[in-house]
Amino acid sequence: MRCVIARFPFELTKSGVLDSMEGVTPEEITGESVIIGRRAYPAKQVGQVITRQDRRDFTAREVVRAMTELGFTCRGLPPNTARTDGLDPLRHASATLGSPAAA
Repeated sequence: MRCVIARFPFELTKSGVLDSMEGVTPEEITGESVIIGRRAYPAKQVGQVITRQDRRDFTAREVVRAMTELGFTCRGLPPNTARTDGLDPLRHASATLGSPAAA
């Protein structure tokens, strides 16, 4: 199937994607993901492997659209990504890093 990712046309097949992703260790999922076989991969990782392009050259949405057309299951953002502590980004970073150690 012809898919356009990062303004470049690719002839992708489901078996070709399965072969390309064989032996690839999934990275931590922080955004949209694609389930290939029994594993869930970040959409950007899948796009990088199948297109051999830099991840900055395409969006996760482009990869998800192409993988959905090929019949793979795709998921949106994980439900636990939203912070519920109510802190603004600066205070959240400060709380994560902690206070400096006494000398």
